[in-house]
Amino acid sequence: MSRYTGPRVRVMRALGIDLPGLSRKTIDRRPYPPGDHGGNKRGRPSVFGIQLKEKQKLKMNYGLTERQMRINVKKARRSKVNTGTRLLELLESRLDNVVFRAGFAPTIPAARQLVNHGHFLLNGRKTDIPSALVGAGDVIQLREKSHKLQIVVEALERPSLEIPTWLSFDLAEKTVKVVSDADADTVPFPIDIQQVIEYYASRL
Repeated sequence: MSRYTGPRVRVMRALGIDLPGLSRKTIDRRPYPPGDHGGNKRGRPSVFGIQLKEKQKLKMNYGLTERQMRINVKKARRSKVNTGTRLLELLESRLDNVVFRAGFAPTIPAARQLVNHGHFLLNGRKTDIPSALVGAGDVIQLREKSHKLQIVVEALERPSLEIPTWLSFDLAEKTVKVVSDADADTVPFPIDIQQVIEYYASRL
């Protein structure tokens, strides 16, 4: 399945939660599902419905296709640590997410585009792979010729989120260093990760 490119606030309203990686906007003004009957009370969701909703939170916030989600779940399963924790660490460690969390871009889709266009160096080398995983000691640097990009300048002036403790940002040099492995506890929205793991338990 392809990556979602439709109305972002509509997705957040359907899920009932703000997803900072997807959009700077919030659902505060209309905190109910979209549609003519969005404001009406609905019945109790099924177990499948709960699992699907939690899975969609991750998929939409990080901008992944269903195939990418499955690949990451399989990787997490092979880990010696808790599968859910490892899955969140893998998603947080993606280069496009690190670019976003460092404040270079207003959203993850914007960060992905910047990476795709070659605006960043990873450990001194140009990279254009948004899904590249970074780890402790890696350094991501905005290329000098990209320092005046309007989208970057505006994002740095008004960051979407606080920089997580596992990243160290140098504004003067426009670099971010990964000081430790990604921390699953710094995911910027509530998620019941066990529901996601159970969703894929019978689908992989």
